[in-house]
Amino acid sequence: MNEALQARLEQFRDAHNIHKKGALSVVLHLTREARGVAFPLAEADFLSKNGGQVRGLGKSSVQAILKDYGITRTLAQEAGRTSRGSVPLMKTYILWLNDLHAQQLLDLNAIEQWWVDRVRDYFASMPLKMKYDDSKSIQALFTDLFQQVRHREEKERGATFLGTVLQHLVGAKLEIALPEVSIEHFGASVADHSTKRVGDFRIDRTVIHVTTMPSESLIEKCCDNLNANLAPVIITLSDRTAVAKANAEMKNVDDRIEVFAAEQFLATNLHELSAFQVTQREETLQELIKRYNNLIDSYETDPGLKIQLG
Repeated sequence: MNEALQARLEQFRDAHNIHKKGALSVVLHLTREARGVAFPLAEADFLSKNGGQVRGLGKSSVQAILKDYGITRTLAQEAGRTSRGSVPLMKTYILWLNDLHAQQLLDLNAIEQWWVDRVRDYFASMPLKMKYDDSKSIQALFTDLFQQVRHREEKERGATFLGTVLQHLVGAKLEIALPEVSIEHFGASVADHSTKRVGDFRIDRTVIHVTTMPSESLIEKCCDNLNANLAPVIITLSDRTAVAKANAEMKNVDDRIEVFAAEQFLATNLHELSAFQVTQREETLQELIKRYNNLIDSYETDPGLKIQLG
């Protein structure tokens, strides 16, 4: 990006406090809308019929832009549409874009990319939080974390954050527990069939399936593992282990598939790696979270899935 344009963007952002989801939604929407309009821009072209709102601004318009950059997380349910500050910001932003055009600094593609990067910064500023408390069991810490992720999913319809968090926590734990083994990782949205994978992780003949929903189709996949002389292991949430075992029993393979509760699976290794010393737990947990966050950076597009331990 042109250095002069970047400097102007930073100045505009700071001068008008464009750091929160509502204001980011407004400028992102307007930048995309301005692509199809001749300059200089007119304020009236971006107002709704009643003049009280920014025309076309809403959750769907903003999410469509973010989707183009691989971002599926919802920025804002209302996306600034009902905010009293949206129209004044629109007018200010339109004048600013006109000024850039007059100075031959306008590059709408670069400007849009810059605002999208600021959205990423916004998401990254709100990581999941795990509060360490040595009076609680490690399982309880993970239970609290998973509940936090569930609450986030409830606010963003269609989101499947929990499966992603669970997969990479297990991957991070395997790295720590088996330093001599090369663990292959994938993005949580990468389907097994597209990569010819037999499961989420494979170590020798053991195949590990990490899931929040141990469905019948997963048991079918485990049966395929068994037919290939592999040993399937299912790691799921504690309240889903009964479902996994019941589905395995329906296929008469319940005595051939290991089923572990994720909370216990993670906690057991952390205890062992800490030599069962309470004073070492936090340090071991910090290492797990560090590796987990590295996996989120490497394989996912939503930095808000990182975990902050405090």
